[in-house]
Amino acid sequence: MALRKFVNEIRGLKVKELPNYIKPKLSLDYIKNSFNRGLDNYYTKYIETSSPDPLYHVCFGGMVLSYLVNLPEERRHYEHLEHERLAKAHGSAAAHH
Repeated sequence: MALRKFVNEIRGLKVKELPNYIKPKLSLDYIKNSFNRGLDNYYTKYIETSSPDPLYHVCFGGMVLSYLVNLPEERRHYEHLEHERLAKAHGSAAAHH
């Protein structure tokens, strides 16, 4: 939603006007205010309504974070298995290492 709004706002601008429009949005104060506004909206939507959704957000967020943290190790493991499989398929001596 926010991205769609942003795209619609910049669609009517000329290229020369774009830096002056985007620069204030990249300031530290603007980013802090946007983050706080997002937290306030989340609090209003989920916490004040006693919704169980924040529990799901924590659970699924934890699963995604765990997957992303473990992803490099999994990729190394599968690359190693693929290397062994190819070595065996070609009858290479590297398969014995």
